[in-house]
Amino acid sequence: MRLRRPATGSATQLCLTLPLPPSINEQYATDSHGHRRLTPVALRFKEQVKKALLNLERQGILQVAFRERMGSCYLALYIECYFETPLKRDLDNILKITQDSICNALGTNDNRIVDIHLSRRIRTLDPHIYVEIDTLDAWEFDEEYTLTRP
Repeated sequence: MRLRRPATGSATQLCLTLPLPPSINEQYATDSHGHRRLTPVALRFKEQVKKALLNLERQGILQVAFRERMGSCYLALYIECYFETPLKRDLDNILKITQDSICNALGTNDNRIVDIHLSRRIRTLDPHIYVEIDTLDAWEFDEEYTLTRP
């Protein structure tokens, strides 16, 4: 079995491996009042992400400078999804809970994400996701947006 990539961090980038998130079909349930709520399995994933990031912080991989940049920079995500089988799950159904979990645990809003790349891989015996988060100093908006905003 191939080994997972090690976690790395700098002032501008964080790379880490996380568990495979639950499928979108497993993430939400409707309560008795008709409200959609995260399921226990989704809440458990969010807690796993939080613990993984705290562990990286304790190890010095998640740097203070990176955390500070997360709150003031735009963000780019690169996610490799290592699924058990090639066609059982949709690639994009892991995205929202992953970005919400990471950004929430790092104290920033996921609306700062301006670039996302998702890739599907197969790792039957070791399903997981590999995530790279890059902080971007600048991002170009469409000309029409900048012309109509004060």
